[in-house]
Amino acid sequence: MSRDRGALCLVLHSHMPYVEGFGTWPFGEEWLWEAVAAVYLPLVDVLADTDAPITLGLTPVLCDQLEALTGPAGERLTGYLRGTRQEVHRDDANGLDRTGEHDSAAEVRRAGAEYAHAADAIDACGGDVLGLFERAGSLDLWTSAATHAVLPLLASDAGVALQLDTGIASHRRRFGNWQGGFWLPECAYSPGVEQSLATHGVSTFCIDQTTSLGLGALDHLEPVLTDAGVVAVPIDWQTVELVWTDCSGYPADPRYRDYHHGTVHHMRPWSIDGEVYSRERAQAAANEHARDFVGRAIARLDAYAAERGRPGLLCCAFDTELLGHWWYEGPIWLRAVIEQAAEQGLELATVTEAVARTEPVARPLAPSTWGTDKDLSTWDSPLVAEAAFRARSGELRTVAAATSGLHRGPALERAARELLALQASDWPFQLSRGLADEYPAQRIEGHAAALDAALAALAHSAPVPEPSLRNLAPDLALASLATP
Repeated sequence: MSRDRGALCLVLHSHMPYVEGFGTWPFGEEWLWEAVAAVYLPLVDVLADTDAPITLGLTPVLCDQLEALTGPAGERLTGYLRGTRQEVHRDDANGLDRTGEHDSAAEVRRAGAEYAHAADAIDACGGDVLGLFERAGSLDLWTSAATHAVLPLLASDAGVALQLDTGIASHRRRFGNWQGGFWLPECAYSPGVEQSLATHGVSTFCIDQTTSLGLGALDHLEPVLTDAGVVAVPIDWQTVELVWTDCSGYPADPRYRDYHHGTVHHMRPWSIDGEVYSRERAQAAANEHARDFVGRAIARLDAYAAERGRPGLLCCAFDTELLGHWWYEGPIWLRAVIEQAAEQGLELATVTEAVARTEPVARPLAPSTWGTDKDLSTWDSPLVAEAAFRARSGELRTVAAATSGLHRGPALERAARELLALQASDWPFQLSRGLADEYPAQRIEGHAAALDAALAALAHSAPVPEPSLRNLAPDLALASLATP
């Protein structure tokens, strides 16, 4: 494969808010259980089989929960996969049989077997799902802020340091070698963020500059060297949109499984076109789309090389949970992309590898996110004002308590963990989108109340309430709260 045109960097951003121990159905631990069975285990299989150079971001808060699967949390997971999941598949299949829809019933039973297979895989590794990632292929493992906080919206340098130090410390302990790759939560950038990243050893992060550069601009194919020495790698949204759009992306093909229409217990035995789901037909579609994706990536890189006279870096990033959950055939498509890249002569590289051999440019970066309207409104608007206020107020009070000379001990540790949970970007995101009913508001209220209780205990030497955050931030960098 020629490097004259440059390389395609596939970036998978894996993230889950802390739901372990916080409810089950319809909101709570079931999110994590479904992701393990339908996304993470199938992804591990693809990566182990292909040995492809993929950049895989694993947020610390996701790892906190995956790490807990070697204990009681893993027993609850396999119990769900072999119990609840098998029961609802069986009930809905029997119901379809009673109405004469035997082909649909057979598809429900086939899909149910996948959950039993996932339970067997978890037993085989002793619940060590993190270890499967570590051993799966030529991966560049990236970390992120401890609980996926939107860094430009934090109220203090100490709050930013707590998120960065805690997240990076846990990644180093779990995976050892870290090359400095960092997923900026929600790709939320404002000038100055790169200084904090540089201070904490970050070398590379992704950024969305679609608004400032324009969709399709070739400038998206060149990394940017910031004044802090950290390299920002633009995401090429023109390429991302081939996959990640509601109406026109590959997942909208009528041959794929319909995510939105299901049986009584939300089984999905139908394709988007209303036919009974056919795995073979969907496989053919995934192969076609992989071939098209690789061809378009080559054309994009060739256009850059022809105009600029040097190789480009084409970065395509999306949430890992798209592959297998929202888009059931996503893992099949990813495997086919890797195969098609070899067949068509497209080099795949990790972001770290590609940056090391690509001369970055120097230009200003615009404030941005990859959220709605490419700005901060999803996490900072009148609709989520109360959530934003609770998080910032809690941060300032926790920092003040940490620097006041009060005895630190368990009360401050508890306050810091509740603060990290409160700062998660997921709760305002869900509120902005009207998702998960009352769950995000309840989580915000619960963590804010627990933070208040911990600070009160710190001030008055009262007993510290029992924590419900069992394995959140086990590598808590409490000293960060004293950052000047």
